[in-house]
Amino acid sequence: MKTTLETPDALFRRARSMAAERGIPLREVVTEAVKEKLAANTSAGHKPWLKHVRLRQLLRETHRINRLIEAESEKPDTEMWR
Repeated sequence: MKTTLETPDALFRRARSMAAERGIPLREVVTEAVKEKLAANTSAGHKPWLKHVRLRQLLRETHRINRLIEAESEKPDTEMWR
């Protein structure tokens, strides 16, 4: 697919220089750069630490706390009504 991109002049010159050094077309440098960025984004979207978080347990605990708050808030405050 063809497209038009606007890039800063210095970045374009560096990319064109890299392509010339490697003996490949500029489009290949740009394609590789986009692929690398997308791959990094995908792996960054994967949160390995998330497997250690027990969200279901936290949700149950949140419901339990909310029930306790509701139960306590339904009791009249006898000190306030004296």
